[in-house]
Amino acid sequence: MARDEPAPPGAAASASGAAGLFVTLEGGDGSGKSTQQTLLCDWLVAHDREVVATREPGGTELGVEVREIVLHRRGHVAPRAEALLYAADRAHHVATLVRPALERGAVVVQDRYLDSSVAYQGAGRVLAPEQVRDLSLWATEGLLPDLTVLLDLDPAVGRARLDAARTRYDRLEAEAAEFHARVREKYLELAAAEPARWLVVDASRPVEAIAAAIRDRVVALL
Repeated sequence: MARDEPAPPGAAASASGAAGLFVTLEGGDGSGKSTQQTLLCDWLVAHDREVVATREPGGTELGVEVREIVLHRRGHVAPRAEALLYAADRAHHVATLVRPALERGAVVVQDRYLDSSVAYQGAGRVLAPEQVRDLSLWATEGLLPDLTVLLDLDPAVGRARLDAARTRYDRLEAEAAEFHARVREKYLELAAAEPARWLVVDASRPVEAIAAAIRDRVVALL
């Protein structure tokens, strides 16, 4: 451990009122969420914290099936149906995995949560963002993260990263540039509205610099 990195202390109360800590990672496609999730989890484990790494959709067996529908099903899915599918996955995920982990004092580090729905279905699909948010809050009994990290990146840069890494795109990744521009704008709007919950990081920075910024904020919360 570097000398200027304080070791995380014992369990703290989360926004859920439980003993754990709920951290979510948000951002456009190609922004590096998976990489930062792995780095943060490894660091927490090295400091003897119980860590639950998960994602939405797909964090449970049921979620894997929902993920296949919303991201890989061929053909059209109505925007409201898409939003409801994400909310259904979220309700089950929180009830069966996230909330129990928080209640026993674990740190949950999650790739995407309700803010993704507000950005992608609310703004990207041009539904009413507040209605999409309210749907997820109902589904999760009001559970909000203690910290939401936004890995902010120009969608064109994110697409270039995806182009270099894969040949197949899911239904959302394959949307037009205008869709992804609306998603980014909504993310930044959400972060500006709740600065105490959000940490906005320039995702074009070096990977380790981003990881250090996230660790600093997590240590402050712990």
